[in-house]
Amino acid sequence: MEKLWAPWRVEYIRNPGAGCFLCDGLRSKDDKKVLILERFERAFTIMNRYPYNNGHVMIAPLRHVGLIEQLNDDEILAIHHLISRVIKALDHTMKPQGYNIGVNQGSVSGAGVVDHLHFHLVPRWQGDTNFMPVLSETKVVSEALVKTYEQIREGLNFLEGIRT
Repeated sequence: MEKLWAPWRVEYIRNPGAGCFLCDGLRSKDDKKVLILERFERAFTIMNRYPYNNGHVMIAPLRHVGLIEQLNDDEILAIHHLISRVIKALDHTMKPQGYNIGVNQGSVSGAGVVDHLHFHLVPRWQGDTNFMPVLSETKVVSEALVKTYEQIREGLNFLEGIRT
C-alpha cells in the first residue's frame, strides 16, 4: 500500500463540521493564519485549506447566507469582482492555463458548508490531472499553502501597483 504524508489534513479529520470556518476566519485578526487573501465590504477571498489544486480559493459573501438567491445585488457584484481580481492575481503569479469556477448549493450537491455560500475557483494547467486520482483516488498538491498564499498576495499587490 502506498502512503502519502499529509499532516495538515488531521485538523479537518478531527473537526469536520465544527461551526462555520468562513465566519470563524472573518473573526480572526490574522488573515495569513486563516488564509484570507482579501476582505472587501460585502465579500472576501480565502484559500481552500484542503485544495484540489495549487491556488484553489473560495470567494464568499461576508454575510452568513446559504443560497445564491438570498444574495443582494451588492454581494453578487462584490463576489464577481473578487473572482476577477484573484484570476488576474493568479495569472500574474502562477500562470494557469484555465480555471474551474463553481458553487455547490445544498448538501446533496456536495457542499461541505451548506449555510455559508461560497464559490470555488480552481486554477488548472495542462496535465495537472495524472494517474494518481484515477488509479489511487489521491490528489497531489505540490506546494505548501503558505507559499501559495504569498504568491497570490503578491499578485493582488501587483494589481494595486505595489510590487513586493
